[in-house]
Amino acid sequence: MWMSTFARLALPALQRSTSATACQALRACRRPGQAAGPLPSRLTSMQLRAQHTLGSASLPLARHSVRHVRALDEERMMEVEWEDGGQSLYPFTWLRDNCQCPLCTLESAQARKLLMSDLDIHTGVNVVEVTNDYKVSIVWPDQHTSVFDAEWLKKRCFSAAARQAMQEELFLNERYYWDSKLRIPTADYQEVLHDDKAALAWLLALRRVGIVYLKGAPGEQGQVARLAERIGYLRLTFYGHTWQVQDKYMANNVAYTSGRLSLHSDYPALHFAPGVQFLHCITQAEEGGESEVVDGFHTAEQLQREDPEAFRTLSSLLVDYTDTGTDYCDFMLQSKKCIIDVTADGRVERINFNNATRDSVLDLPVHQVQPFYRALKAYVDIMNRPENVVTYRMMPGDIVTFDNWRLLHGRKNYISRPDRLRHLEGAYLDWDEVMSRLRILRSSVHGDI
Repeated sequence: MWMSTFARLALPALQRSTSATACQALRACRRPGQAAGPLPSRLTSMQLRAQHTLGSASLPLARHSVRHVRALDEERMMEVEWEDGGQSLYPFTWLRDNCQCPLCTLESAQARKLLMSDLDIHTGVNVVEVTNDYKVSIVWPDQHTSVFDAEWLKKRCFSAAARQAMQEELFLNERYYWDSKLRIPTADYQEVLHDDKAALAWLLALRRVGIVYLKGAPGEQGQVARLAERIGYLRLTFYGHTWQVQDKYMANNVAYTSGRLSLHSDYPALHFAPGVQFLHCITQAEEGGESEVVDGFHTAEQLQREDPEAFRTLSSLLVDYTDTGTDYCDFMLQSKKCIIDVTADGRVERINFNNATRDSVLDLPVHQVQPFYRALKAYVDIMNRPENVVTYRMMPGDIVTFDNWRLLHGRKNYISRPDRLRHLEGAYLDWDEVMSRLRILRSSVHGDI
């Protein structure tokens, strides 16, 4: 089955409350390692809300209550027995470090006041008990008292399952991989600007699928900035707060020409590349200029499966990137990146590839140069397979929003008339701001985090 645990839990309720079309859209998504399926060409606000219903169901919504607590002095842990069955263990040191009383925590900022220098990391406990209102009370050897809400403790259980669920709720790490059969999720620009549920649905789909199309924006500059204000603020780079994608004389970037752009991620020459990109079509070319996107995580997974040695090479060797010129101000950038970034547990978390700004400097021992080129060529060949590429043509008023750490995007060459120059306005944000707004919207819409 493609569905993750939270999807399996949520889908029955979803089927009772949403349309069949929405449920079919959700079934079309998949976890890594399984074939991608089609998504409907247009997800309405209701259908996108169905996606965030799944996304927000990573932890059960039922309230938990404590049956019994006891101190395990030898292990220096507190054991909690829950009314619905099961036990959880909490180290004494962690409990004392996270006391929620006003002396230890600034409630208005949810920030710790207790200093590490004042924390006894070898503390014991005097008394642990369940209060009349089913909270957990601890009296420490210095007579300080800590009181913990049962739900607060349950979410922070140290079991593998609870930790995974908490991390999914906080970071939405689950991704829906796709190939050329993807029909890009679509939302209404005005609804996203003015309706919290539509905005939440947009950001959840952006996180899960990696790309969302917004329709109905005015055909004039300034719309990507308006959209960014819905989240927080724009990422300023050497190309400005926003930037104009046009065919320019003496272009300082290959994007500012009418030629073909190969599949790439933006700005690997920065050590911290922008996480999210907006592109607004103001005027389309007379001929050509179609956009192309590829799921970099899906293609990296294919590379790992088909050519493990190439995957190891691209996820271990550092490649030099450079970008030099003048725009918002003058710049001379250098960075070192792996083409494929992976987490400690081997999960792909970022793609850093831009053939235009890959430096001629290659800081590798000479015997690793040819294996590097072989590995990169293998990955690029997989990217460019027709079954992996989604092609679309933007029209005036369209805004495409996508994950720049995951997607590889390109453009076909184009021809413009002097009185109809192709013009896109672009902007960047970082995932920190996007995820912050997503959590705030989820809290305001659902109150579940």
